[in-house]
Amino acid sequence: MCAMALVHARIGRVVYAATDPKTGAAGSVFDTLISERHNHRIQVQGGLLAEESSAMLREFFRSRR
Repeated sequence: MCAMALVHARIGRVVYAATDPKTGAAGSVFDTLISERHNHRIQVQGGLLAEESSAMLREFFRSRR
């Protein structure tokens, strides 16, 4: 849903840190942002500070359980 909002808004570039191996739509499970089916493609750069951000996300969700 968020990925398609980015496509429809014609965002030029998305930079993200941690991948989502279960439901990711930007280079993980799907490549929605760069799909040839859309009339607009977004430049995607992933993995920026991936280890640090993954650790932060794990700790956040661990504390919520």
